[in-house]
Amino acid sequence: MTVRTCAAVAAILASAGCGASPSADKPASQPPVKVHAASLKEGFGTYERLVQEAQREGALTVVGLPRDWVNYGEVIDTFADKYGIKVNQLEPQASSHRALDSAARLKPDVFDLSIEEAVGAAGRFAPYKVRGWLDLPDHVKDPAGAWYAAYGGYMSIGYDPRAVPAPASFADLTRPGYKVALDGDPLRSRAAFSGVMAASLRGGSPLPQRGVALFGKLKQAGQLTSPASANTIVTWDHVNAARAARDAASWKVTIPRDAPLGSYHVQAISKAAPHPAAARLWQEFLFSDEGQNLLQKGYARPARGEAMLMRGTLDTEQASRLPKPPGPPVLLTIPQTDAGKTYVKKQWAKSVG
Repeated sequence: MTVRTCAAVAAILASAGCGASPSADKPASQPPVKVHAASLKEGFGTYERLVQEAQREGALTVVGLPRDWVNYGEVIDTFADKYGIKVNQLEPQASSHRALDSAARLKPDVFDLSIEEAVGAAGRFAPYKVRGWLDLPDHVKDPAGAWYAAYGGYMSIGYDPRAVPAPASFADLTRPGYKVALDGDPLRSRAAFSGVMAASLRGGSPLPQRGVALFGKLKQAGQLTSPASANTIVTWDHVNAARAARDAASWKVTIPRDAPLGSYHVQAISKAAPHPAAARLWQEFLFSDEGQNLLQKGYARPARGEAMLMRGTLDTEQASRLPKPPGPPVLLTIPQTDAGKTYVKKQWAKSVG
């Protein structure tokens, strides 16, 4: 019992000799901190001790996090301000593959990756299960905690409603008037590749030849163009939704009813993280209600969203602004993704150029 407590209850416990023990004011001993532990409880005991260790390290290094991607700018700034930790933002436009390839040189503490990249590199990550671990769907996390989904999205079609009617399917894009663009080169851009795969879906199954054929037809008709010249862009719904939020009169977004292709981005901590406590604090923040709502503010779909909705901690007003999906997402397996990449690599130049 502390000295302050003794004073408050002196009238009741006068005869007990409150404070008589010379060791009464000493805090209870705590186990040593283990900054490489696989959970908050195992490594730090309390959240406060994790924060203290992260603040002692003083910095966090991230790679491949554009500030305009799923509201990462505000996420990073909020984290830095909340905990007084400097966030070093390196190569923000780096892809998942690039982030992994450059890790030995850039020494990031954490990764934001596609699932297929994370699965292939799982041995390079330090297992860590955040406090919201049980809220994450089993199919989007590694059982050992090497990686786990933070947010997801659907492939979508953004369009200028002043120029073209709302497309109900990818097939509608071949109609006159549509000037269509992918978000990059499908041989290099995951968003563009996923656009081709979304267009390839039939009955929930990917047929890569179908997607390549559609964009080949658009190319032949002179309807496939660059994003700067397009009135229709195929990309992730959070990208199209953010644009629509800036100018609703000139941009709308839809998720085709026959092609609800979804995908998740996952988080992982580097085994070689220079700031292991800060890396774990970053993950705890991203998966907290605050962090998940900040990602949703960038039109991403929080991985803990369903559990947060049940508990009343999800920002439902912001959730109502997300593009409405036609149903549960189709998530490609790694073999399906690999087969799609192989086909696109062989046929894209021949069919589309």
